Amino acid sequence: MINTRDNIAARRSAPAGMPVTWRVEAAPVTYEAALAAMEARVAAMAAGAADELVWLIEHPPLYTAGTSARPEHLLDPRFPIFSAGRGGQFTYHGPGQRVAYVMLDLKRRGSDVRGFVADLEEWLMRTLAAFNIRGERREDRIGVWVRRPDKGEGCEDKIAAIGIRVKRWVSLHGISLNVDPDLNHFAGIVPCGVDQPRFGVTSFVDLGHVVSMPEVDMALQRAFVDVFGPVRRDL
Repeated sequence: MINTRDNIAARRSAPAGMPVTWRVEAAPVTYEAALAAMEARVAAMAAGAADELVWLIEHPPLYTAGTSARPEHLLDPRFPIFSAGRGGQFTYHGPGQRVAYVMLDLKRRGSDVRGFVADLEEWLMRTLAAFNIRGERREDRIGVWVRRPDKGEGCEDKIAAIGIRVKRWVSLHGISLNVDPDLNHFAGIVPCGVDQPRFGVTSFVDLGHVVSMPEVDMALQRAFVDVFGPVRRDL
């Protein structure tokens, strides 16, 4: 699906409401705690008792299984494994990876789940562009990809994953962006079910871009405002 500036603007033209709350955690958050907090926030949002939220965190090393996860894609269960309830297959989370849980009212934003996923891709691609990294979407593979001609013809690596769930038109889960995780930890799974040799996993540092997490967070916030609208920092 091609996501143009026009249809981004169309979705953002819904009633403005309050700016999205933007929260950044300073310390790693366990997956159990994050999932419980996210479920509680989304329930409150669906009841009209809480505002939209983007929650930026890091997790300790772990694997999560989406609703389409296949048991044979768990190659080496070296870390705890959690059933995520989101779409998609197996993925890895760990230190050096920025996870953003995106809790938005999609009914207010056009009731378009495919468009929302395309907007998440656009958000990531604009963030990467701020560091002169060309991220691209693929029709047959969710997430954001970087071409790797240095690895061979047709080779591409995934730098960001997307996995969402929608309850009562409120989104849960979101995106993960590889800044400087241990890429060897992805070897315990078939990441997102993509097992072709010419497709791998990469990160900012693997591509030669040494940046801090706060720098990435600033770029994420600027790009989010461009795609989804204004934010306010959670104090």
